[in-house]
Amino acid sequence: MRDYPWLKEKLDEIWIKYFPDIPRENKVLITFKGRWKNKFGHIQQLPSKNTWIAVNKLFQDERVPEYIVNLTIAHELAHYSHGFQSPLEQKYSHPHKGGVVNKELKKRGFSEELEKEKIWLKEEWLNIYHSYFKKRI
Repeated sequence: MRDYPWLKEKLDEIWIKYFPDIPRENKVLITFKGRWKNKFGHIQQLPSKNTWIAVNKLFQDERVPEYIVNLTIAHELAHYSHGFQSPLEQKYSHPHKGGVVNKELKKRGFSEELEKEKIWLKEEWLNIYHSYFKKRI
């Protein structure tokens, strides 16, 4: 069941396996939020200085492959590691400039998932999305 404990476990697993060199300098929270068509997740530093990662609530649907959830979490952790919405030193002037996130993900072992994501987005995502929300004409 894809619930909050499952999502938190995913965050911890991905951090330990793929981002072991990145210190957790604050409390990092993760939740499912939103039912976005064109956004899989986001990261935000809260007024409390904790960091909050939100993952698309539609990813609770088990038709969404687990590698998509993992890749989304890793994407947000790449931002965290670059000092965006985290207490770490900011490494870049813009969070996506020059493809820094995808370069980071490839460096950390997500090349295959990035390739599979392109195909899944094209072939599957809109069908899942439109099973919840009627397609606008």
